[in-house]
Amino acid sequence: MIFNNVIENLNLRIARSFIGRHFRLEGSGHPRERAGSKFSIEIRAGLATFFAMAYIIAVNSSIVSDSGGTCICDPVDPTDTICAVDPSYLECVSVVKRDIVTATCAIACIACVCMGFLANLPLGIAPGMGLNAYFTYQVVGYHGSGNVSYRQALAAVFVEGLLFVALSILGIRQWLARAIPASIKLAAGAGIGLYLTIIGLAPSAGLGVIGADSATIVGLGGCPAEYQDENGVCLSHKLQSPTMWIGIFLGGVVTAILLMYKVKGAILIGIGIVSITSWPRNSVITQFPHTDAGDSNFDFFKKVVTFHKLEKTAAVQDWDFSSGHLWLALITFLYVDIMDTTGTLYSMAKFAGFVDPRTQDFEGSATAYLVDASCISIGSLMGLPPVTAFIESGAGISEGGKTGITAIVIGFGFFISIFFAPIFASIPTWATGSTLVIVGSMMIKSAAFINWDYPGDAIPAFLTIALMPFTYSIAYGLIAGICSYILLNGFTWIVGVISGGRIQPPELDKKEHWTWKLEGGILPPWVQRLTKGDTRFWRTEYVESTYGPGQTVVELPTTRDSADNSIELTSQKKGTATARTSEIGVGEVGEGRMSQSNDFTAPMAGMGMQMDNEVTGEQYRDTQARR
Repeated sequence: MIFNNVIENLNLRIARSFIGRHFRLEGSGHPRERAGSKFSIEIRAGLATFFAMAYIIAVNSSIVSDSGGTCICDPVDPTDTICAVDPSYLECVSVVKRDIVTATCAIACIACVCMGFLANLPLGIAPGMGLNAYFTYQVVGYHGSGNVSYRQALAAVFVEGLLFVALSILGIRQWLARAIPASIKLAAGAGIGLYLTIIGLAPSAGLGVIGADSATIVGLGGCPAEYQDENGVCLSHKLQSPTMWIGIFLGGVVTAILLMYKVKGAILIGIGIVSITSWPRNSVITQFPHTDAGDSNFDFFKKVVTFHKLEKTAAVQDWDFSSGHLWLALITFLYVDIMDTTGTLYSMAKFAGFVDPRTQDFEGSATAYLVDASCISIGSLMGLPPVTAFIESGAGISEGGKTGITAIVIGFGFFISIFFAPIFASIPTWATGSTLVIVGSMMIKSAAFINWDYPGDAIPAFLTIALMPFTYSIAYGLIAGICSYILLNGFTWIVGVISGGRIQPPELDKKEHWTWKLEGGILPPWVQRLTKGDTRFWRTEYVESTYGPGQTVVELPTTRDSADNSIELTSQKKGTATARTSEIGVGEVGEGRMSQSNDFTAPMAGMGMQMDNEVTGEQYRDTQARR
């Protein structure tokens, strides 16, 4: 009881401080304070999200280091063209892996703090799952076997981030996220889930349950290295790899059981159990075999706590834009990120309840997209693929996280992790393989909300889901889905126009509504205000209306005509409301101070917005007391 009183007093004190007003905590007196947001809850939510997404430190370093980084493959054995067993090359790759651990923690810290402080959103940001696999295995290739070098790929990511900044400022990125058909958005999440599952089951960055097969393309794997041919095909002893079974049972089954009981940090616990089991040197499942690379890794592991500076991945971009492959990589990253990164950020904002169902935009969207885009370029200077909002942010949102304090706590967690690089760099791939499969199972849930009743929505969605794992490419899945959507629905639209509406699919009424003419237009509000000559274009204006007990309390967006300073108020609530207008810098450029307040009486009959939120007398009195 005493402890609860202390926490409540702390929450109240912080809410009434400048911190509470900046983050709009409940009780702060901010006109747009977020109901239910308390400092203690935000701290708990931030920790929940950090523990849910901390696996990215190990998984990202494992995946990105598979590209070989800046290491040069000069094999001693001519048959080992990708330096799969070359000792000196593997030792270099282990250093790259340590670099990626430090870089992942650093960019996640920067991105989360910026997202929290500037955009005031409870979202965790880090190098994205799926995008890092696309970067490594499709663009650069395993141990640099692709057409684009690691250095060129980083240059493409850097330029892509700058282009994203421009697209975010102009509102194009937000419009694209809103304009993509709902079925394709949902299918993209499910397809990425299957894509991650393939990676988690494959041998290069996962468990090794599946592998190459000369007859069926993909078949069972899981055999020890001595029973594989030069192409990695298991000749015998399938499913007899001890590391595979350790990863399945201690990493997969244990994690799944913990998730069933909703244990916080279940994924991290599973990775930790497998890793600790794999660290003793004299075992068949050791992460540190008695080789040159194994000895080097073990020496680094014994430091436990240290700061590992970036040795091979910092600012290593190849700026030679004469290469056609570089331009190809740039274009590829651009359209993949437009769909993937933008879609993920939008999806998490929607899960948090910040998306306006009328405009399909969310408060602070421009700032959030700018933070995300800027950190893409910053991350590339550290040697990383693009960053994105994490679906694990849902863990903190489910705990009650509503403000940017949650994101700042996540960033602090990643800052502490920088100094434990030897631990995170020593996590084996079979410890994270089951994690990828489990994350894939979480992402596949979005397929349940696809409109399967109408072929024009269902078939493009299915192609999007299927082609992502089957082609090992997020981009190809999105292209297939969007192109098939345009082809199928464009054809029926043309036939309908030509026939004057007489020839229509029998179940056309089941089709999800789609239009590119979204409410609010393409350009962001600040650009629209600027084009109208508003000298205070950077400020967002709103109206807050208050009714008596049992009636409605709403906040209505308004527009100010620069000529006569009139207020346009939209509502369908009949009667008269006492409202207060304020100009406040929110949304596009963060929060500013209240600069104007005045009371006026406005008629509320039949003017556009449905308001159905009822408040109790106690809530009404609390609202009046705060004022």
